[in-house]
Amino acid sequence: MFCIFCHHTDTEVIETRLSEDGTTIRRRRRCPKCQRRFTTYERVEELPILVIKRNGNRERFDREKLRRGIIKACEKTTVSVDQIEKIIGAVEKEVKQQEKTEIDSAMIGRFAAKELKRVDKIAYIRFASVFRRFVDVEDFEKEIKKLS
Repeated sequence: MFCIFCHHTDTEVIETRLSEDGTTIRRRRRCPKCQRRFTTYERVEELPILVIKRNGNRERFDREKLRRGIIKACEKTTVSVDQIEKIIGAVEKEVKQQEKTEIDSAMIGRFAAKELKRVDKIAYIRFASVFRRFVDVEDFEKEIKKLS
């Protein structure tokens, strides 16, 4: 790595630290020519994940959009913010483990529904009703019978 001050082409690493979440490496460097110090950060470059919508459009995976949907399903339930964050984390992990850069929105919905089903049945039914587009009472009844 070149020095950011004098542009010397060879610098020394004098300290390396891993971030708390393990996703970044911080390196303190020193230039042997000018003796100045500076910090660099090293991160894994992640490819953006595209979500294929029902209508065929593609958009970037949006953790916040997932959060809004799950929060809406969990309103007036006993599901805590910590539980919601764990659900979102689990869904995001599943999405990234698919080893694809494109994923169907239906698959993301299935991952979220599976996690909600474990945590709270009411939140699961609410989420499933939107995700699966329930159109009448019979759709709700069928899903509730599956839970029993």
